[in-house]
Amino acid sequence: MASSSKTFISLPLLLLLLLLCSVDARLEFESHMGGSGRSLLGTIDCNAECARRCSLASRKKICLRACGTCCYRCGCVPPGTYGNKEVCPCYARMTTHGGALKCP
Repeated sequence: MASSSKTFISLPLLLLLLLLCSVDARLEFESHMGGSGRSLLGTIDCNAECARRCSLASRKKICLRACGTCCYRCGCVPPGTYGNKEVCPCYARMTTHGGALKCP
């Protein structure tokens, strides 16, 4: 009888632990894929936001291309023409294959 009661108690605890691990893994996956910066309030006009962000850039085409990629993946573009990346953490964390920051 004692062993069946231990099993009865340990099984729900094991299932709870498994559930918590799967939630943690999903959150970790979303943070690596850039999903954490997405807004549920709606989409933004990436072309207009990147035109604003890159308006003072010396290499506009490169800036617009990189900003567009970051905007479509993150769903946000920081305010202003430079800096302020803390407003959009996904945008700030994105890097190139070489490890350099991707987003202008």
